[in-house]
Amino acid sequence: MVAHLVRLRLTLLGNTLRRSVWQAVGLVVATLYGLSVVTLAVTAAVAGGLADPVVTGQVLTVAGSAVVVAWWVVPLFAFGLDSTLDPQRFAPLAIPRRRLLAGLAVAALVSVPALVTVLGAVGVAFAWVTDPAAVAAALLSAAVAVALCVLGARAVTTLLAPLLDSRRHREVLMVAAVVPLLAVGPFFAWVTSPTRGDGGEVTVSGPGDLVPAVVAPAAELLAWTPLGAPWALPGAVHDGAWGLAAARLGIAVGALVLLVVVWDRALARALVAPRGGRAGGTARGLGWFGRLPATPTGAVAARCATYWVRDPRYATTLALVPLLPAVAVVLGLTTGAGAGLLLLAAPVVAFLLGFAVSDDVGYDSTAFALHVASGVPGRADRWGRALPVLVVGVPLVVALAVVGAAVADRWVALPAVLGLALGVLGAALGTSSVASARLVYPVPKPGQSAFSTPQGATTATVVAQMAAFAVIAALTLPTTALAVAAVLLASVPLSLAAAGVGVATATAAVVVGVRWGARVYERRLPELLAQVRSFA
Repeated sequence: MVAHLVRLRLTLLGNTLRRSVWQAVGLVVATLYGLSVVTLAVTAAVAGGLADPVVTGQVLTVAGSAVVVAWWVVPLFAFGLDSTLDPQRFAPLAIPRRRLLAGLAVAALVSVPALVTVLGAVGVAFAWVTDPAAVAAALLSAAVAVALCVLGARAVTTLLAPLLDSRRHREVLMVAAVVPLLAVGPFFAWVTSPTRGDGGEVTVSGPGDLVPAVVAPAAELLAWTPLGAPWALPGAVHDGAWGLAAARLGIAVGALVLLVVVWDRALARALVAPRGGRAGGTARGLGWFGRLPATPTGAVAARCATYWVRDPRYATTLALVPLLPAVAVVLGLTTGAGAGLLLLAAPVVAFLLGFAVSDDVGYDSTAFALHVASGVPGRADRWGRALPVLVVGVPLVVALAVVGAAVADRWVALPAVLGLALGVLGAALGTSSVASARLVYPVPKPGQSAFSTPQGATTATVVAQMAAFAVIAALTLPTTALAVAAVLLASVPLSLAAAGVGVATATAAVVVGVRWGARVYERRLPELLAQVRSFA
């Protein structure tokens, strides 16, 4: 079966190239480019190994981890580009699953990226040419690393195939791919800016100091993950740390076994379930509507929770959450503020989550007519929109506040940061509950890009958002003043006071905002529908 699938892959590839001259030219160019990259990488690795094998091993661990991540992640954004051996095509043939799995794994090596990865992994093994034992370990780790790349790519794409068939989930993935690019600028600003140590000496003055300051700690961390364990194995053998080498080999092999199990189960599901189909009971098929109470509030909450998961316009906000702590760390290192900027992550995330629903009625578009036709009470509508934000936002900002205080080693500031974050979340959510019933402005329509700007929406958007910003700032001013004073003075009483004021502000803002917004919603229901329909 393995040989048959490899021949099938080669036959399909040959037929494709014969049909299109430009695809043949593209394959040749891609192959030559890949070989040139491999040549440069192998040459640099061997030269570095002869000069300083320890530093070279650290660089190879980080670079190899990046290669594994690329193999696992890139197919998610290029899904469907090469579907010649799509597992669903073999569903009618009743091929034993284990044989099919082995055949697909080997056939996946018949590609330019696989060829480049294999040659590169084998080539950089000779960076340890001065140590025969390390070379042997590097050749073994090269085989394990290539297997991790291929099996990981197949397991991830097969597991997520039902989601990737959905256009909306692909849009969410594209948002997730674009957001980390925002961190490129701060990262290079950090690398090229001087950062001073405790004694005043410059520890990172530019790219030349990048290896000891960044690569070495990153390599040490990655060596204990499946991403970097195989690449760090030769370094352990070179140092004579045989126990460490065995541990890293065990991590890599264990990850391989786990990937095989995941891929096998995902393949079993793909072979018996129709594409886009979903197994499970009635509750699972109804999604959030089958999990939340069958009440007007529960129905609105289920619909809004579905928006947060499936709508790219909402998912953009969630995609920013993991990026903000990373940006705070980079900016802290760049400006010399250290890890203290992490204390701001929780309040900023709280604001983003609370303010994201400030034009919820506008995001409904023509679907808002269902609220009008079904007579959803104003309080049910407002609470239904607020509850998903509270359920997700409260644990998230609490976790970010605790992590920020731990990393910055500022435990005295934890109550103040918690109070400020919860106060901002409640104030933003309460204000949004009123604003979305009073200040509706054009937003991207369902199905449009989350980054598109509707024509004529700039002025209305700015006015509405500035008004909401002013209200949120006024509501959180007492908590902000107490929190800033508590952090600057390291005062426990002020920190506890900020926590109490923040929680009280959040509670009052949410309760009052929801009730006020419900009255405005019921009074302006015809006008809201007319505005939303004019934007459609």
